[in-house]
Amino acid sequence: MSYEAKGKLVVIYNTQQVTEKFRKREFVVELLSGAYSEFVKFQLTQEKCNLLDGLSVGDEVKVSFTLRGRPYTKDGTTTYFTNLEAWRIEAITPANAGNTALPPEQASGFQLTEGDNDELPF
Repeated sequence: MSYEAKGKLVVIYNTQQVTEKFRKREFVVELLSGAYSEFVKFQLTQEKCNLLDGLSVGDEVKVSFTLRGRPYTKDGTTTYFTNLEAWRIEAITPANAGNTALPPEQASGFQLTEGDNDELPF
């Protein structure tokens, strides 16, 4: 299942080489949520780390992402991790952005997308 979020890019972290074969890069997007902003951290991995190249803090972006969750067990204790795994980032140019205010039903900046079908699965 795929999700989208639209907002302002507020932090871009450097790429981290976690292991010899795994690298990641994180970034934060400010989403409007009613009267308050939400600051949401996303993660890019492997070859997707370069998707932030050419973007700058302050740019309006649309992020396509999936939810990823995994358990990690150490010394008999299991911890669960959840990541917002970005797979596409598009700059929203002023010409394409129009009015940047979201309608009330999308005030959080999140939008569920599932293929070309806009109907909810329930």
